[in-house]
Order: sequence, then structure tokens, then C-alpha cells
Amino acid sequence: MRTTNLFSLTTLGICCTIFTTSAWSVNNFLMTGPKAYLTYSTSVAVGAQNGIEECKFQFAWERWNCPESALQLSTHNRLRSATRETSFVHAVSSAGVMHTLTRNCSMGDFDNCGCDDSRNGRVGGRGWVWGGCSDNVEFGERISKLFVDALETGHDARALMNLHNNEAGRLAVKATMKRTCKCHGVSGSCSIQTCWLQLAEFREIGNYLKIKHDQAQKLEMDKRRMRAGNSADNRGAIAETFTSVATTELIFLEDSPDYCIKNVSLGIQGTEGRECLQSGKNLSQWEKRSCKRLCTECGLKVEEKRIEIVSNCNCRFHWCCTVKCEQCKQVVTKHCCAKREKTPSPNNTRRKNRPSKR
Repeated sequence: MRTTNLFSLTTLGICCTIFTTSAWSVNNFLMTGPKAYLTYSTSVAVGAQNGIEECKFQFAWERWNCPESALQLSTHNRLRSATRETSFVHAVSSAGVMHTLTRNCSMGDFDNCGCDDSRNGRVGGRGWVWGGCSDNVEFGERISKLFVDALETGHDARALMNLHNNEAGRLAVKATMKRTCKCHGVSGSCSIQTCWLQLAEFREIGNYLKIKHDQAQKLEMDKRRMRAGNSADNRGAIAETFTSVATTELIFLEDSPDYCIKNVSLGIQGTEGRECLQSGKNLSQWEKRSCKRLCTECGLKVEEKRIEIVSNCNCRFHWCCTVKCEQCKQVVTKHCCAKREKTPSPNNTRRKNRPSKR
């Protein structure tokens, strides 16, 4: 039996949710945000963390699985990649910050912000009028832009790409909003409805952006322009290229590297050792094909492992205020990608069997 302090657990959980995993966006966003907006720093941190978690969820069973090395957003310190995957990282992190700020605003967490009632009382359509508490996306968009876009101080193609994808992420939050209505009328006749706009769950925004990732457009640009874009003429030429793509679409400049193979210089871990799914309840077709995608198609074999997992079970709350749990053991089967055993070629075999010359 083990005793755990309930209050300590709760506090630790909150801290870990916000500050573990990565410091890529949390620290950078809070440092670049205007000092006058420090009151929003907790929401920015939570939103950035939500973006991280959603990225990891959306790519959990892909060769590129949103590793820590991909989560450095700024182009300021070093030359960043400009791949399709980078476009998603920027979009989902920007969307996460805007989504959290907007929701917290509507919940009354900020003194200077509340519901968007600017359209209340107006006729919205046949049989319904605007009313209620619409989520204030204009506020969320404005504050998140101050934090997230402040990371980009350059004027080259990569910086403009990042700013474009940041904006696409914010537009995704708006595009997925839902109209919610309440009926009014005698005896529930619903002769007229009052409606307001609500944020979608962040998972829905993540799904929306994953589709945008799959449909992302590559901009063909001169490589010299990509690296040196600070002259006035060059900035104008680059900006003109970007205007050819709708702001709702994700864009990238470079083809993705081979994520099957480990590449330390690029921060790619490869798929060796990655877990994949072969069986289980309610698996999607994409998940069921994960072993083929991660292992077989990368030249690796699927290896079955039996692992003993120890977890808390039969937990009981004791007044006041502790939780006592038993330790339960369970053996589970997991599948991982492993190197194939090298078989010697016929030529090597003949050389090995040939008597050595003296």
C-alpha cells in the first residue's frame, strides 16, 4: 500500500501540465510578449502546451512524430527548416495560444475582457437573432498575435513562411467555430432562436489543421533568396510570391528529409525503436497500418515484446486528505520497429569459406 498526498498530487499535476515537455514556446512567448500583457502569460503558456500535445497526438503514428527538436519556433538564433512539418508546428501552436486566450476571456478570467456581444439583438437569419455569450475570438486573435508573431524578427522567406502559417492557425480557430442556439416561444414552440458563436474543441481544430498539412503547398523559390531576404527589392519579391497563396492554407519551402533514418544533425531520431499498433479495439485504418509505415517500409522488422507494467489500482480516498493505492502488475504485448538481422551475401560466404593464402 502507498499513501499519496492528494493536495500535492493536484498541484504537481497542474505544474507539469504547463511546464514539462518543452520550453520552446512557453519561454519564448513569455519573453517576447509586451510587458503590459504579462497578465495573459499563464494562458499563453497553457495554449502553447496544448499546441504541443495536439501536434504529438496528430502525428503519433507517423514517421515524423513531432519530436522535441522540431519545436523551436524562432528563426532568430539559427537557420530553421522550412518543411511541411514545420508549417504544422507553427499553425497548431499559434492556434493553441489563440484558443486558450479566447476561452479564458469568455470565462471572465481577465478584467478587461468578456463575451463578444457586439452583434446581440441583430437578426442573424430566418427565425433567429444574435444573443447570448459569443466567444471573443477577436481578443484572442489580437493578443496571441502579439506574443507568437513577435518571435519572427527577420524578413527572409523562412520568417515570412512562419508568419503566414501562424496566421493560418489563427484562421483555423475561426473557421471551426460553431453556432449554438436556444429556442424561445410559447410552450416550447421555438418560434424564434437566440444564437451565439462558440469555439470548437481543440481536437477538432487539430484535425482541421492536419488536413491542411496534408494539402500544404510548396512555394518554389530561389535558394539564395531564401537565405538573404533583407534588401528592399528582395523583400518585395518574396512578399509577392506569398500573396499567391490563400492565408488559410499552409505553405512550406523545402521537401521533408527521410524520417526513417536517424540524422543527428537534423534532429531526426529515425523509426528504429518506435512502437506501432497491430491489434486493439477501435483502431483506425491509419493506426492499423502503423507497423507497415514505421517499420516495414523503413527497412525494419516488427518485433513483439512482452512488458510488465506496474500501475496504481484499487485507490481509495481517506479522510482527510490522502489517497491509498495498491500496486498492480499487468503484462502487455507491444510491437516495436527493430533492425533486421543481416544475412551474409553468397559472395561473402564463399570468401569466408575459402582457405586463406599464406
